Amino acid sequence: MSRAPRLHPDGKTRCPWPGEDPLYVAYHDTEWGVPEYDDRALYEKLILDGFQAGLSWITILRKRDNFRKAFDDFQPEKIARYTDRKVHALMNDVGIVRNKAKIEGTILSAKAYLDIMEKGPGFSKFLWDFMDGRPKVNNFKTTASVPASTPLSMQISKELSSRGFKFVGPTIVYAFMQATGMVNDHLVDCHCHATCSKMQRKPRLKTK
Repeated sequence: MSRAPRLHPDGKTRCPWPGEDPLYVAYHDTEWGVPEYDDRALYEKLILDGFQAGLSWITILRKRDNFRKAFDDFQPEKIARYTDRKVHALMNDVGIVRNKAKIEGTILSAKAYLDIMEKGPGFSKFLWDFMDGRPKVNNFKTTASVPASTPLSMQISKELSSRGFKFVGPTIVYAFMQATGMVNDHLVDCHCHATCSKMQRKPRLKTK
């Protein structure tokens, strides 16, 4: 179903998907589509997008603090050393999404992340090199125009999978690209589209 931007009581026009939920609106306004270049933050977002598969993002957003507590603030160095006992404990944690395959995938993805960090070029640079270091700005007018995946998300998905990351299919990867500002998919009439479009300066990415 195609949906256009909606005008909110505060006078701002937004993408339709956050509705009126204050938590969702805050996420839409301050995080979604803002370019993220921090290695660990990118890992966290990729993992949470994997947990979202089959669920709505607001479900994950409401549990995000619980996820951070359960997964040691998504520090890959710690997660990579998780034991079967830790997996069992996580499966009994009602504050998160209890899916054993996704929990075990988080551990494998942490090991893949550490391999990229150790051998270069770093996780952020690895991802942003696909974009030549800068976000792609789209100009969609309705949600019907926004793709679920793209050839580039398929390419990144394939590369991540080959390196050992789990739950990184093309659709999950594209949602991740949208959330981390690799692509600006705020609808063109949304007030955040212009703000995120200004974040085009190519950053100086750290290399090991």
